[in-house]
Amino acid sequence: MIRFADEATIIVSSGKGGDGCIAFRREKYVPMGGPAGGDGGRGGDVIFEVRRNLRTLAHLRYQQTFNAQNGIPGMGKNRYGKDGEDTIIPVPPGTIIKDFESGEVIKDFGFERGIPGAGRLGGAKQAARDGDTEARWTFLKGGKGGWGNSHFATSVNQAPRIFLPGKPGRSIKLRIELQLIGDIGFVGFPNAGKSSLLDRFTNARPKIAPYPFTTKIPNLGMLHIHERDIVLADIPGIIEGASEGAGLGIRFLKHISRTAALAFLIDLSDENWKEAFGILLEELRSFSPLLADKRRIVIGTKLDLEETEGRLAELTALLPGEQVVGISVFSDEGLDALKEIFFSMVIEAEAEAGKTSSTDDFFFADVSGEAGEDPLAGIDADEEAGE
Repeated sequence: MIRFADEATIIVSSGKGGDGCIAFRREKYVPMGGPAGGDGGRGGDVIFEVRRNLRTLAHLRYQQTFNAQNGIPGMGKNRYGKDGEDTIIPVPPGTIIKDFESGEVIKDFGFERGIPGAGRLGGAKQAARDGDTEARWTFLKGGKGGWGNSHFATSVNQAPRIFLPGKPGRSIKLRIELQLIGDIGFVGFPNAGKSSLLDRFTNARPKIAPYPFTTKIPNLGMLHIHERDIVLADIPGIIEGASEGAGLGIRFLKHISRTAALAFLIDLSDENWKEAFGILLEELRSFSPLLADKRRIVIGTKLDLEETEGRLAELTALLPGEQVVGISVFSDEGLDALKEIFFSMVIEAEAEAGKTSSTDDFFFADVSGEAGEDPLAGIDADEEAGE
């Protein structure tokens, strides 16, 4: 639990522009050489960079202050000061940047064109094939460097002793949150078989044990089918009252908010198997109505146990409006059919949003902002120093 960090608070500051310089030419055969003060360098920017090898925000727990370098002041002989170094803040895909005071979302690194909130790892895989492409977004621009006195020479003032100070940078407190990116999110009570299914379908190896809350952090895995990678997201088991803070559920429900579809896993060997789906759906609806409206499938698990005999048919009859299937991870019953269903659900979700299945369109494509873009209204750190 300690190693998985999905929230952090940081303070970021762009660099101050360097001051302009007051200087005059001092050469042996050039009497009264005139002003020669150079301009100050620009302050460093604050840049967020999406890195696919990051999975949590743990690194932001250890370093909470990020300061870009100030610009160097101008120098004599019309020499410009050096620009300040940028500060680059690495974040994983799915990161949301919020203003600490207002909670307003400033930037969301998880939205993909066509399906807001749905993340496709197939695109990330394509990005890896195309090279180590990283997404960068300039959050705060550094202050502009000030003018040296050479800018102020006129016919009536040939020896100006005027300079402009560099523009100040900007310091802002931010709240950073992570919402994992997946295609299918697993929902179920503790020990419903979510981790076992993830282990069987993907290369993920979550902890599996016969006691509640074995899964304490979200887990992601890739199911490869029909030349396509489908991301499966497993979160800790939900219990009744999770939307009000009971158990671990509410802390991690946000990690399935980006998924294209949900898989409700019902343990058919549990004594409350008949009420399980209704309770789970209501908890999701209480947390977010959007979650409850997602495309979904109901999966009855543990068909290999004697006590589950006949219960799949009963569950299907109890939920006439739902797509219900049964599986056994132990005996492999129904697993091949479930893979095809997951694939169809993701393709249908993309088609519904007007997407194509082309992997050329990956989720980093619309992350990086245009150069000079100002993300916060009222911030004018890029204003010309002489205006």
